[in-house]
Amino acid sequence: MKWDVYINGYKAFLKLEKSLSGNTVDAYLYDIRNLIRFFNETGVEVQPGQVTIQHLQSFLRWVTEQGMTPRTQSRIVSGLRSFFKYLLLENVVQNDPTELLDAPRIGRKLPVVLTSLEIDTMIGSIDLSRPEGERNKAILETLYGCGLRVTELIGLKISCLYFSEGFIRIIGKGNKERLVPIGRSAKDQITRYKDFVRPSQPVKRGNEDILFLNRRGSKLTRAMIFTMVKEIAEKAGIKKVISPHTFRHSFATHLVEGGADLRAVQEMLGHESITTTEIYTHLDREYLRSTITQFHPRK
Repeated sequence: MKWDVYINGYKAFLKLEKSLSGNTVDAYLYDIRNLIRFFNETGVEVQPGQVTIQHLQSFLRWVTEQGMTPRTQSRIVSGLRSFFKYLLLENVVQNDPTELLDAPRIGRKLPVVLTSLEIDTMIGSIDLSRPEGERNKAILETLYGCGLRVTELIGLKISCLYFSEGFIRIIGKGNKERLVPIGRSAKDQITRYKDFVRPSQPVKRGNEDILFLNRRGSKLTRAMIFTMVKEIAEKAGIKKVISPHTFRHSFATHLVEGGADLRAVQEMLGHESITTTEIYTHLDREYLRSTITQFHPRK
């Protein structure tokens, strides 16, 4: 089947030329497989070069009937556009059927942000008498102090710590490197863990340079970090629905609230486009609005 040939080529394109992560590649491929599933279920026999905008509009109506949210539908449209742009590059199609395809309008969802007090409460609730306590505290200090993504955190290497210069070197999305300033709290806690806790635990072969290890001496997984953050939040009495990414949002929001230049925040977060970083200016305005509502005598 020709679809399989083009999907395999598209997968290689996303991995090799776009340098996308495995999770992102899987999400793109899932959207295309959904399109094929729609064709199969509706009895439409069509090859990639024969797909029209009418086919895609019918597909989006079908997606809506499956109960998918506008945000998911918008992501699917983005995936379709990427696939057909690839087919254009490969001369499989002569025209892009997604060119006039409208995505559903969605409002920008503002992320959950923790206050400085909530972050202090979470970090303060960690039991440092437990073997993993110092490590977990170092992890939260690093997430909040440097605004890292989870994958960046679990892949952080000892050789990438430049504490004398006040930076850490991060390998971000698409294997792009950036230097992120590190503050005293995160630096002190990482040093405490690295110098006094980590040397006493076993290290599995191949993980010698990985900073944060589990009790078996291997690199932590994303799921471990999510579970850890959830458990610490519950213990600290935090009622907000949070994830490790919440610390990244909090890092950026608190910088913007403090008057940091948006370009500097973009650089520290590793955002390719400043429009992604601009969401934190919206959060800042929301913070100002809530402050007026709470404290102004004529609210």
